[in-house]
Amino acid sequence: MTRVTVRFAGGLELLVGGRKRVDVHLPPAPSATAVGVGGGGAPPPPPAPAPAVVGDLIAHVRAEVITERHDAFATAADAGVRPGILVLINDVDWELEGTTAAALADGDVVSFISTLHGG
Repeated sequence: MTRVTVRFAGGLELLVGGRKRVDVHLPPAPSATAVGVGGGGAPPPPPAPAPAVVGDLIAHVRAEVITERHDAFATAADAGVRPGILVLINDVDWELEGTTAAALADGDVVSFISTLHGG
């Protein structure tokens, strides 16, 4: 399990019941099964699970954390967030880390900040 702290700001906290911070536990992503090599030896050990990625986190947050207006955060069709939502991984823009494919480590902090405000 990967433990991630998720922060919401810029109005997104309204989608999660007013909470500004939520701790999430993500299971590791499934990995391919290793195929044994002939020769009568012991089978190879199972591969290590792939790390959870930001796309997994977004899907989890949309399904399990958001309490209303799920489509205001992300669509069900893909793992990306809606335009106008800034995503930071440990205070670094996710565009520099690989967007939805960015690997997450235990203890990471992912911030979702809406940059769209009414006036």
